[in-house]
Amino acid sequence: MTAEGGDNPMWGDRSGTEPKNAKSPLRTRAALSAVALPLALAATVFFVVQAVRYGEPVWTVEAVIAAAVVVIAAVDLVVIKRRMGNGRPSR
Repeated sequence: MTAEGGDNPMWGDRSGTEPKNAKSPLRTRAALSAVALPLALAATVFFVVQAVRYGEPVWTVEAVIAAAVVVIAAVDLVVIKRRMGNGRPSR
């Protein structure tokens, strides 16, 4: 049995055209990251101010988590920009 279809009941009668018709999620990812970046940045600033004001560790932990989201969103936007500029399909 082959993985391409044929006798394999798991794959059924797949024609193998799915990758040719697939849509790239880059624009959706870009929109989500573009929204997440400023929101997470504002949250980071808010949590840092609260951490300084009250000195409780929970505010520091929340600031670190929000800052991680900022970094992830920024890196994602850079990767998306490179992929869209190169015309490289997403995986």
